[in-house]
Amino acid sequence: ADGFDENLPRIQVRLTLDEAEKAGANKTFFSKVKEELDIVPAQARVIEYWQEKAVFEQEDGTQQLACAARPVHPLDKCLASVQLLAWILVAKYADALPLYRLEGILKRHGGRISRTTLANWIIRLDDVFKPLINLLREQQLDGDYLQADETRLQVLKETGKSAQSDKWMWVIRGGPPDRPAVLFEYDPSRSEEVPLRLLDGFRGT
Repeated sequence: ADGFDENLPRIQVRLTLDEAEKAGANKTFFSKVKEELDIVPAQARVIEYWQEKAVFEQEDGTQQLACAARPVHPLDKCLASVQLLAWILVAKYADALPLYRLEGILKRHGGRISRTTLANWIIRLDDVFKPLINLLREQQLDGDYLQADETRLQVLKETGKSAQSDKWMWVIRGGPPDRPAVLFEYDPSRSEEVPLRLLDGFRGT
């Protein structure tokens, strides 16, 4: 049956009687008669960082600047906020939206970012996520067994490969039953070394 998560924020809309409708009543009260699921549409905005700077006069007549610390960004100089990067990853990998569609969605909201730029951000995030991937792999190896499967997929414009040639995506699931981890690994050649490498160090029985 359909139901709403009790942790969702809720907004109460009070439907009131006018003064004539409740004239002469002993009391009034409200009762909930309906619930509707609502969603706030995506909204693009620009975050401007204004850095405060202090000027200090030195004894030798020179000036020295002190600047407020800037927030750490995983890609350093990048036009995307951390929230936007997370939205792109979820939309592409969880919701299966290709980058050309994400480019169109952002354009409708006033954010003109090319799919090439979106792809470059995703590629650069590979190094950022390596420590997390390693931790998830260790968690997988702490389980009693691993589950593995492969799926054929098409990849365009891959060096040394035609678009019609088979490529493969391996999915590995494992870890403690209450904390399972799922990881994917792309394999352009369906090499038998891929599952062996992924299973290396497995301590299950």
